[in-house]
Amino acid sequence: MSAKPLRIGLAGLGTVGIGVVKIVQQHADLIAKRTGRTVQITAVSARDQSKNRDADLSGYAWETDPVALAQRDDIDVFVEVMGGHEGPAKLATEAAIAAGKDVVSANKALLAHHGQALALAAEAAGHVIRFEAAVAGGIPVIKALTEGLAGNQIKRVMGVMNGSCNYILTRMQNEGLSYAEVFDAAQQLGYLEADPNLDVGGIDAGHKLALLASIAFGTKVSFDAVELEGIGAISIDDIKLAADMGYRIKLLGVAQMTGRGLEQRMTPCLVPADSPLGQLQGGTNMVVLEGDSVGQIVLRGPGAGMGPTASAVMSDVLDIARGLRLPTFGQPATSLATPQAAKSATPASYYLRMTLLDKPGALAKIATCLGDAGVSIDQMRQYDHEGDKATVLIVTHKATRADIDHATGRFAGTGVMVGAPVALRIEEV
Repeated sequence: MSAKPLRIGLAGLGTVGIGVVKIVQQHADLIAKRTGRTVQITAVSARDQSKNRDADLSGYAWETDPVALAQRDDIDVFVEVMGGHEGPAKLATEAAIAAGKDVVSANKALLAHHGQALALAAEAAGHVIRFEAAVAGGIPVIKALTEGLAGNQIKRVMGVMNGSCNYILTRMQNEGLSYAEVFDAAQQLGYLEADPNLDVGGIDAGHKLALLASIAFGTKVSFDAVELEGIGAISIDDIKLAADMGYRIKLLGVAQMTGRGLEQRMTPCLVPADSPLGQLQGGTNMVVLEGDSVGQIVLRGPGAGMGPTASAVMSDVLDIARGLRLPTFGQPATSLATPQAAKSATPASYYLRMTLLDKPGALAKIATCLGDAGVSIDQMRQYDHEGDKATVLIVTHKATRADIDHATGRFAGTGVMVGAPVALRIEEV
């Protein structure tokens, strides 16, 4: 047992921060046995010291300024669970690195926007940044990529990485409710961020995908290159029609290196209903990793919450206590390549839903637009008429998104369209 304890400075005393406090306090003996040294919190930071947080914080020094916490001489590891990619979180993390501290962060937005610069600074100073808790909550996906699969060339990373979106889509599926109804319920239950677009717009999950892509493919984090599309346009009709074809709709993140460059997208997709992703329910996350030697690995678990996220934070703290020191993104930040962005370069089948005027030649005009764009039809179904209108569902053979967009862009000029078409990728899983 090392005589010197590992001392933590904890910035942020919300749900995750209090979860960290409880693990440190409740499992002190277990942690010491597993690391060979004691781990203790010496100082904390939050704006309001008087708030009741259901935890004993009396033994810790208190800083209202997280930058001051990061610079204290009595901490070895700065644990940041405040959130936000600018302001106090960024300033305090930079201050911690400058003051010679290791950093453990649950802040996906900070690392997605500033990860490369922070990694360069930390590695140049001989310190580490760990961020298991920033991606998929309690699922150890970063450890799987940087350690367990380190001998593999990663072919593809994909998954459902936002529990709130999966909750909305599966409840629409199971209860036949509209998007608006389930969105309102999710907001009342506190499942959505203060800015709901971070969840339903795909931004939160896009941050996570960008971090995983950097590790998987040895590239600089490139969140700005992630193709983002939220779930707000998904209707109960799409849910039902997809189910009729044997699919489920998920907000799915996919990253893969193609001949055209790094493809990163966080968009609604159809997946087979009987696949692991298709069967994923509620707020659970799932990440699928594909390596050239190992094949496909499926990781499933809670993507958020006090216990799971604090568990991930502490896994990083314990690695530091054990002396495990890895580069931030699995290889030195100086060696990470600048990726060439490739938007939806990989061909796939697409689900197209549209409402057409019920008149002779309507379907032929749509088929002509698709054919002229080089898109062939695999399946076509026409559903019940509503007055002079009918819903038509088309599943295409594999095509690029550019060809699909070209075809659907010409639909309006046919004179038979009612409203805009919906186009969703069908992902092979």
